[in-house]
Amino acid sequence: MKNKIKTDSDKSRRSFIKKSGIALVGGSLIYPSGMMAFNTSNNDKIRIGLIGCGGRGTGAASQALSADPNTELVAMGDVFEDRLDGAYNQLIKLKPNHIKVDSANKFVGFDAYQKVIDSGVDVVLLTTPPAFRPDHLKAAIDAGKHAFCEKPVAVDAPGVQKVLAAAKMAKEKKLNVVSGFCFRHDTMNLETMSRVLGGDIGEIRAVTAYRNGGELWYKDRKPDWTNMTYQMRNWYYQNWLSGDFVVEQSVHSCDLISWTMNNEMPIKAIGSGGRQVRTDKKYGNIYDHFATEFTYANGAKANLFTRQQANTQGRNTVEAFGTEGVSYLNLYGKSEITGKKPWQYRGERNDMFQAEHDKLFAAIRSGNPINDGELMANSTMMGILSRMVGYTGQEITWEAAFNSKEQLGPNFEDYAWDFEFEMPEIAVPGKTKFH
Repeated sequence: MKNKIKTDSDKSRRSFIKKSGIALVGGSLIYPSGMMAFNTSNNDKIRIGLIGCGGRGTGAASQALSADPNTELVAMGDVFEDRLDGAYNQLIKLKPNHIKVDSANKFVGFDAYQKVIDSGVDVVLLTTPPAFRPDHLKAAIDAGKHAFCEKPVAVDAPGVQKVLAAAKMAKEKKLNVVSGFCFRHDTMNLETMSRVLGGDIGEIRAVTAYRNGGELWYKDRKPDWTNMTYQMRNWYYQNWLSGDFVVEQSVHSCDLISWTMNNEMPIKAIGSGGRQVRTDKKYGNIYDHFATEFTYANGAKANLFTRQQANTQGRNTVEAFGTEGVSYLNLYGKSEITGKKPWQYRGERNDMFQAEHDKLFAAIRSGNPINDGELMANSTMMGILSRMVGYTGQEITWEAAFNSKEQLGPNFEDYAWDFEFEMPEIAVPGKTKFH
């Protein structure tokens, strides 16, 4: 695999803006909406299927239905009936005129994804736990469906390989694949990156990213739950389902590092990680902190620091150090550049979650497909590499990580409620081996 992804970015800020499809009005960036690109000569309904009915899936469905006036949600699927019903009840309140899901198109179980795909939909929203994403995407593309893929898109390297193969097939079929790396659709971030990639801070020599936050949800075990049910209900704490939090959540920071480095991949990484606070058995086998140093072919370094620990200082930032300046991007709402070309963002902010769906449905209407497949696979792989070096305590090259055969979970076809899959042991740096 090549370390450099071909993109439309170049050294010209104006060219970056033009090729991104962004309008620059009075110094502010205006991101295109689905309504602006809507082809009035094509008023056919776009039929949507939702696969994965948790909170993110419910939000994605609402945003998809807002991206184009002629959309309908016609099918829903989840492994848990209560989650499907909860999402349906929320959506029928939010978008009553766009919800056309009858009882025959509400599918429950591990095969629900395929039933949604086969129900006559045009677009699928893939918002299950990440472990399922590679096979769900493959099935959707095999069936000729456009896809929105929430991040991350895999939990291990074999899954990344599947995603890349599916993305290649999508290009051949002229299907749209849009990722859930939402920060790439925020107007402040777009303006900042247009300047950074346009050379305003010179050659980038180092990047530092933080993603620090608190604890998350947990569901107590019920007497009638099998081991598989318990792990699925608490999927976040099972690395074979979530990839560990550095893949599931901090992959956004990996993607922002990748964006800052013009989508070039590192050649190697080293790092650390562990469980200082998440010591209770209920937290499965994931860590609560990671620190990773990525090294690039030109000698540049990128550092990722991330933790999930209660009562600690939150932070979500990306800072790039160039030969002529420094850019500071605080994802909570501040961006500035210091150095030879000082600048501060003073424009409006958009809804980045809505913008990614606007992009997808505008592309469907225009007939000019977009494909985030390689981008989303590589950013996910950076998160997986972070986990690998954190778990093992070893320096690992990109090539070795990408070609790893380690599969965290069971085979996709083996998923069943009575399947007794043993959760992998908690990794111990210096003892856990790289495979």
